[in-house]
Amino acid sequence: MQTWSPTPVPRVAGEPRPLRLFDTSAGQVRPTAPGDTAGLYVCGITPYDATHLGHAATYLAFDLIHRVWLDNGHRVHYVQNVTDVDDPLLERAERDQDDWQVLAMRETALFREDMVALRVLPPREYVGVVEAIPEVVEAIAKLLTDGAAYRVDDPEHPDVYFDHTATGRFGYESNYDAATMARFFAERGGDPDRPGKRHPLDAVLWRTARPGEPAWPSELGAGRPGWHIECSAIALNRLGAGFDVQGGGSDLIFPHHEFSAAHAEALTGEHPFARHYAHAGMIGLDGEKMSKSRGNLVFVSKLRAQNVDPNAVRLALLSGHYRADRAWTESLLTQARERLATWRRAAELDAAPPADDVVARLRDHLGDDLDTPRALAALDAWAAQALSTGGTDQGAPRRFRDAVDALLGVEL
Repeated sequence: MQTWSPTPVPRVAGEPRPLRLFDTSAGQVRPTAPGDTAGLYVCGITPYDATHLGHAATYLAFDLIHRVWLDNGHRVHYVQNVTDVDDPLLERAERDQDDWQVLAMRETALFREDMVALRVLPPREYVGVVEAIPEVVEAIAKLLTDGAAYRVDDPEHPDVYFDHTATGRFGYESNYDAATMARFFAERGGDPDRPGKRHPLDAVLWRTARPGEPAWPSELGAGRPGWHIECSAIALNRLGAGFDVQGGGSDLIFPHHEFSAAHAEALTGEHPFARHYAHAGMIGLDGEKMSKSRGNLVFVSKLRAQNVDPNAVRLALLSGHYRADRAWTESLLTQARERLATWRRAAELDAAPPADDVVARLRDHLGDDLDTPRALAALDAWAAQALSTGGTDQGAPRRFRDAVDALLGVEL
């Protein structure tokens, strides 16, 4: 699948800061420690609707990780999937009398346009589930052979399920108790009441063909993949086990990331699947989580159509900490527009106070679990000083502009 166009990243002089990042599995902020190449896997969209601000906030958070690693001199092997066949996509296509493949292609193309507008650095590999089905089938077949998976006793639909106890470590990624796991499994695409399963928490790996649904011939029988196994196979085949960060929204902590890790560890015998599990908070509107089911989404493409500067959208989302659940409001966007205008005026000055200190503080704050609120406050203070008192450093405005571009992805 085609990725999107890259945005140039300026080089910033000075000393970079290594990234410390909250790890969900450890429950604390820990250093990331990539080698020459950092491995990043971020779960992508299910393309049955346009990119909303919850999506945007998630991909901006991992874009910051990408940028901090680049600043530290690492190459970044970034992989992102697209769940271009799954129940929500098929249900939306049926509701709208649309072809599911056309719907997926149309919304994926719009997502790429939104990412370009928001200046999100593209993944090196952008992989649709449909194109990865052969490798998913291979992974499921191995899990069956190794006894980590089983078929339900249903002659009509002998679906393949994962035995969630297979690794002996299930639950380490989320640290949720049994009741919480059961609740989220039922709410987030699981089928705890399916007859024939060994345990309500066991997740489907291969759904055998049903009338009216897409299916692919395979050694498992005609069918299509379950949700979680796609990320296990795609990540393992491109990054290997033990890559640096697996990321997504906090709603993916369980069951998706728990199962994708368990599947991968059962396949390889290696632990952990990823060294860090990082999750972005949810974006709300009018006191509620922004979601398709509530019908309260704010779409990036709609904001762009209203001539809202994507840099202002980016700044508005970065004004809150990436792990925090937070609200989108018109006042937030207004503040971001004002901040962007102020920074641009400061960046256009002929001379300003020296920028070395503010760039160092920007790096410090981003290196400390992507603390964008403090980073933005430091940049605000420098811009205010530059505009009120001036300065004599002719290179400072350019240095300020390049640092904001390279590390925050905001074009001044």
